[in-house]
Amino acid sequence: MPGIVGLVSKMPRGLAEKSLDVMVQCMLHEPFYTSGTYVNEALDLYCGWACHKGSFSDCMPVFNETQDLILVFSGMHYGDSHLRNHLRQQGHHCAGDDASYLVHLYEEDEQQFFELLNGWFVGVLIDLRKRRVILFNDRYAVGRMYYYEGREAFYFASEAKSLLKLLPELRRIDVKSLAEFFSCDCPLEGRTFFEGISLLPGGSVWSFDGGETPKKNSYFRPRNWEGQDRLDPKSFYQVFDSTFRRVLPRYFPEKGQYAMSLTGGLDSRMIMACLDSPPREFPCYTFGGMGRDTYDVRIGRQVAKACDQPYTLLKLNGDFLSRFPYYAERTVYLSEGCHEAFGAHDLFFNKLAREIAPVRMSGKFGSEVARLSRHLKASVPSGDSFDLSFKQCIEDAAKTLGDISNGSKVSFAAFKEIPWREYGRLAIEQSQLTFGTPYMDNDLVKIMYYGESTASDMDEIPLRMISEHKPVLLDILTDHGYRAAVPSPFSRYSKLFYWNLLFKADYLFNYVPSEYAGLVRLLEPLGVDRLFVGRHVLTNYRKWVSRELADYIREILLDPRALSRPYVNRRSLERMVLQQVNGEPSQVLQLSKFLTAELLHRLLVEDI
Repeated sequence: MPGIVGLVSKMPRGLAEKSLDVMVQCMLHEPFYTSGTYVNEALDLYCGWACHKGSFSDCMPVFNETQDLILVFSGMHYGDSHLRNHLRQQGHHCAGDDASYLVHLYEEDEQQFFELLNGWFVGVLIDLRKRRVILFNDRYAVGRMYYYEGREAFYFASEAKSLLKLLPELRRIDVKSLAEFFSCDCPLEGRTFFEGISLLPGGSVWSFDGGETPKKNSYFRPRNWEGQDRLDPKSFYQVFDSTFRRVLPRYFPEKGQYAMSLTGGLDSRMIMACLDSPPREFPCYTFGGMGRDTYDVRIGRQVAKACDQPYTLLKLNGDFLSRFPYYAERTVYLSEGCHEAFGAHDLFFNKLAREIAPVRMSGKFGSEVARLSRHLKASVPSGDSFDLSFKQCIEDAAKTLGDISNGSKVSFAAFKEIPWREYGRLAIEQSQLTFGTPYMDNDLVKIMYYGESTASDMDEIPLRMISEHKPVLLDILTDHGYRAAVPSPFSRYSKLFYWNLLFKADYLFNYVPSEYAGLVRLLEPLGVDRLFVGRHVLTNYRKWVSRELADYIREILLDPRALSRPYVNRRSLERMVLQQVNGEPSQVLQLSKFLTAELLHRLLVEDI
């Protein structure tokens, strides 16, 4: 995001171009976006794009020297510098650091081209020699491509709203997907929120050889990597260490306007330990709340200082709360319901981050890929908030997730959890800046299969790498209480217990899971919450809902439109809203989902 839109159709050119213009306009969200179109009437192709000015993709369309290969590409490719050098040696013009050289990469090796691409992306390749149009995406499907196979055209778009705006018949919420959202935080199995709109599977190469029906092939499937031999822990660590340090320079070119998003954990710290960056040339920042400094802030500041890099604290402020309706509605609209309304602070923060640098590097997904932590889980909301038939759909969603959770942990993280659950936050981040993380590099994900079943403690990998490459960073406490120098094993584990208690207690008082509501009612009058709140969680939506956001929550969720949704138990929703705005311990996470679902209906179905 931004991305590509288009249609393959034999409809009259004037009508097709008008449709294309509608689709492109839906992707122009910020003043710093640029856009364009490419039309080839002979191949029935009408294609458009939007991107950030000055970004890797801000050179579309690109042609080879003989003008018979054309590429429209959106996203990032993280390749080694020798690729460009090799292409220059073959006589190709490869000036600059943008995506223009990729068309030559296809020209030199069209059989391996898609396998060589490394990053999150979507693309359209026009091969005039073969009179062929090829639609493709990355192997993880983080670069989303929605599509609809209509009678008059095959439509494709990086954002579903481009299809919804153009085709009113698609403006229907898919009940199964909505139930999966309430249970699992996202639609599962590559489904979308909208009936009739599908997602291109990861690793797709769909070709059009005349006509609107594509030949659906793929260049990659997870099983390509799952059958690899396993390594013993010692050998695996050596491979991981060398691979990580080899791929890291791909994400930090010498000439780049990028900054590092630091947290208190191990993943961003491992990057800082292995990155050989000159002093005072690599801006770093951390997102902070409106109260006390979180441990992310305290620790991030220390890490930046230890690495002799400039550091900025980006804080929430009163402007966020006063403009919450804007940020919430914009969040749901931009992410198309995949990021919740109570994640609106991510839009606020990433707008600020762009002012520091247009590229944000992060340690995101290190826990999922490199340490095999799992965050995609199912829960069946308690109470009677839903219509009985919808409640059954929610319970079915939990079973669906259980059925697809078996097998490789690496495959689950890289090809299911991240493209399904994390897409919404990524969409918000990428709407404001270019977002990158080395933990999703193809080479790194591939080698994780080597140690999946043999490495017993995946935390030992970043700890060992940091100790070997920049040991001073292990003298700084992590957000879960780890420090290299501890006097005894008992002291170490007692500290870990204490810090995990801090983390869980902060979460408890902020979000009040229903099973702990009674405990919160007991402890809050004693002021126990003040010992914990704000140490780890930088937002406090529970308090904000009962104060600054109360009028907006009542306006949206007590409106007749919201209360009449077919899946809602009207009385139960009214009770939940009133409890929350009155400050009683309630289900904040469920309230966020109801607000998100209602905004999804309004912004992308009814009022688009």
